[in-house]
Amino acid sequence: MNLPNMITLFRIVLIPFYILFFYQSSLESSIVAAVILLIASFTDFLDGYLARARSEVTQFGKFLDPIADKLLILSALILLVGNSRVPAWLAIIIIGREFAMTAFRAMASNEGIVIAAETTGKIKMFFQAVSVIILTIDFKNPLFHQMGMLLLLLSMILAILSALQYLFKFGRSLNLLELK
Repeated sequence: MNLPNMITLFRIVLIPFYILFFYQSSLESSIVAAVILLIASFTDFLDGYLARARSEVTQFGKFLDPIADKLLILSALILLVGNSRVPAWLAIIIIGREFAMTAFRAMASNEGIVIAAETTGKIKMFFQAVSVIILTIDFKNPLFHQMGMLLLLLSMILAILSALQYLFKFGRSLNLLELK
């Protein structure tokens, strides 16, 4: 258990605190919930940076980091749908993409193919994090809501584009394997 992996685990531990403050239904608690999301999002950057900088990339970290990301974003999306801040169809597309990509990466791994995160996927994650932070603070504020929804729609488009990139990359890798 190295420092980057402990930071990733810390991100998971933050999720129940986000949920707790989200449900307090006051502007102050919404801000605290948003700050928790902000801290958790920063740990996503920090654990990856430290793992690479300290040469502490582990199989456990490669497995746990995307799970922590998904748990965080999906928890926030579900809460936001439940509080009518995000339409269900939008959350379903984003959540469906996340499950599909997890399954897809597992299939690729079974074929011995490692599909590294693309820049589009990283940008998508950034916009998802920013949008759910804004929408968490969205306490009857139309400007916050519109800005958060615009960023979430952008992240959905990027999610679809990055999924297509992964599919293309996997298909190309399979063709190279077949040529060997």
